[in-house]
Amino acid sequence: MEVFTVSEANATVTSPRSRWASLAVLSSGLLMTVIDGNIVTVAMPAIQSDLGFSAPGLAWVVNAYLIAFGGLLLLAGRLGDLIGRKRMFVWGLAVFTAASVLCGVASDQGLLIAARAVQGVGGAMTSAVVLGMLVALFPEPREQAKAIAVFSAVGAAGGAIGTFLGGALTETLNWHWIFLINLPIGVIALVAALRVLANDRGTGLAGGADYPGAALITGALMLTVYTIVSSAEHGTPVTLALAALSLSLYAAFAVRQSRTARPLLRLRLFRSRVLTGANAVQILMIAGMFGFQYIGALYFQRVLGYGELKTGFAFLPAPIAIGVLMLGLSAKVIGRFGPYRSVLGGLVLITAGLALLGRLPADGSYVIDVLPAMLLLGAGFAAAMPAVTGLAMSGAREEDTGLASGLFNTTQVVGGSLGLAILTTLAASRTEGLLADGEQTVAATADGYRLAFWVATGIAAAGLALAATVLRPKREPAAGAAATAATTAAREHRALAPRPARPLRSGQS
Repeated sequence: MEVFTVSEANATVTSPRSRWASLAVLSSGLLMTVIDGNIVTVAMPAIQSDLGFSAPGLAWVVNAYLIAFGGLLLLAGRLGDLIGRKRMFVWGLAVFTAASVLCGVASDQGLLIAARAVQGVGGAMTSAVVLGMLVALFPEPREQAKAIAVFSAVGAAGGAIGTFLGGALTETLNWHWIFLINLPIGVIALVAALRVLANDRGTGLAGGADYPGAALITGALMLTVYTIVSSAEHGTPVTLALAALSLSLYAAFAVRQSRTARPLLRLRLFRSRVLTGANAVQILMIAGMFGFQYIGALYFQRVLGYGELKTGFAFLPAPIAIGVLMLGLSAKVIGRFGPYRSVLGGLVLITAGLALLGRLPADGSYVIDVLPAMLLLGAGFAAAMPAVTGLAMSGAREEDTGLASGLFNTTQVVGGSLGLAILTTLAASRTEGLLADGEQTVAATADGYRLAFWVATGIAAAGLALAATVLRPKREPAAGAAATAATTAAREHRALAPRPARPLRSGQS
């Protein structure tokens, strides 16, 4: 067992072997949550048939997880800073694993949906602190780039494994096993986390336990995800009303954070142009990529007539390309060209891949029509994602890395939910219109998916434009580069440093 040195608030691993062993443990936690998110999609028809879900009810097998997961990420990240990130990670693994078993033995709709919500709680607790722990483990930029590339590659591999396992387990056994598979993974990860990860004490709950603020931001995020994922069900008027209520909760949270003595979220964190811009870019990038994953699975099954297992195999080239390129090239590309150019290059490839999918025919060929686009998307994601991750974490101070990690994961969920809601709604609307005009089912369905992919192309292009504008590094004369860098660092430090809170007005808590 390697030796760890623990500081007052954060632990530093002294041995390179221990750092990489810790990365393996953190990646295993990510792998479990990513597998679960993908494995459910392929098994949805079997779950619907077995438990008698209606179409709107079936959506809550996914929505219950997303709402709990997305709503609690920011709070879990901050609590990880306060009580210790290892403790939050371990507790999250335990909750997620136990909830997975409940999902696996569920025999009625209510128990499955409730267990999925608890899974979302555990997933948020685990995922929210991972990036903060990773940044603390690898403070040196070159090693950090390699670690983030490995971490991102594991996430991509989890997508492939989840899709494949979902089809294989559902066809050969039954859908219950897509959840029970988490039990051995969770137990192994839990034991390894207790043995390998360094202990850290956090700064203590007294350092930032703003419970009213926590309630406001958790409610706002949950309502945001709910509004997005249920927009098609409720219609425009209700969706707009829910969106307005979400905005009012965010506004109340911002006012609370500007006035309380111990804020949950230091709003000065968003003064970092790079941190804020990277999170905004990620929302658009994930919206386009998640649309490819979901709409692509529907295209394989409803247009090309693939079964669950064949659909899993069809998706393998993209995550394999992502994993190989991330592990072999991403860190080198970022080291040579910088994160800014890596993000732009990756988004160009993603936009091109989605544009190719916008021409998918009803009688498409996998090798000719799908595979080239899939490889472009894989290469683009491999270039952009590690660079965006590094940029998003670079703007946070050490004591706020858990919060920054939770924020980054939150924008992932928001981007995925937003992309899914927009693209599926547009595809369904287009298909229904064509069917009403007498178009054949397969042709109408394919046309709806083509529209979704063109919209996803526009979303990715918007992400590219935003990245080119917001993430562009400031140019400076060579002679003054060192002095300017020092000045910029000092300004960033002052912007993120705690300041005395404004006094509460009478009647405020």
